[in-house]
Amino acid sequence: MIFTYQSRHGFTLLELLMSMTIGMLVLMLAIATLGRSGDHYESIGGGVSAEREARAVLTQLTADLNSACIHKDGVFESSIAAWPLDRLGFLCLQARDAQSANGQLGDLCAVHYYPKDLLINGKTVRCLMRGFRESRAAFKAIRDDQASTLFTGTDRDEPVAFGILAFEARPQSRDTNGHWQAWDQSSTRAPEVIAVRLVIARRDLVAKLTNPEAWNNGPATAGLIGQASQAATNRHLEVFAAVIRFGHPALTTNPP
Repeated sequence: MIFTYQSRHGFTLLELLMSMTIGMLVLMLAIATLGRSGDHYESIGGGVSAEREARAVLTQLTADLNSACIHKDGVFESSIAAWPLDRLGFLCLQARDAQSANGQLGDLCAVHYYPKDLLINGKTVRCLMRGFRESRAAFKAIRDDQASTLFTGTDRDEPVAFGILAFEARPQSRDTNGHWQAWDQSSTRAPEVIAVRLVIARRDLVAKLTNPEAWNNGPATAGLIGQASQAATNRHLEVFAAVIRFGHPALTTNPP
């Protein structure tokens, strides 16, 4: 004869509560870990996005500046604000494939870089715009002595970077001792280089800057944007700098 023993002992209330408590602690730990992972991923993503914006600007700006030439109506406007937003306008050589068939008359075109607030999905985003005037328009304006009109913003201009807090484009030349100094705009010679500095807001900060006051470091966002002198250590910002050659000697010493 075989006897079987069946226990009728179940879980007590205390054991059940302890099991639930341990399960909740494990769940909370998992949620916290996932949250930190998500924040880390967002931080990396925001940095990659800002780097992509900077690379796009510097690549296009380098291509334009390397074939630039000086003109009396060119724009080298340096802002004195804590967060500078400069303007840059110049003539440069552009390939045929950079122009339309109707606008292409030669290779001398006009390029204009300037900041502008755009309304995107109901929110203000500060952008760096690039205005481009094809050779037909450039030659006509120069012939009519109205080259300055080539460096005014229009609705046809396109943004080359989003989330721009500062854009510096400072022309420089060497003194007699070979040291770099600010370029003298009254000089007939072109600057040798343009020192460019970009401060770009990360994606998480851009989402909080919803109006022009916020972008201007208003009270609601002053704690996030901080001081301009501390931009390099601000976790919400990315800073990029480059020194770009201005034009070709044959173009800069014989302006149109």
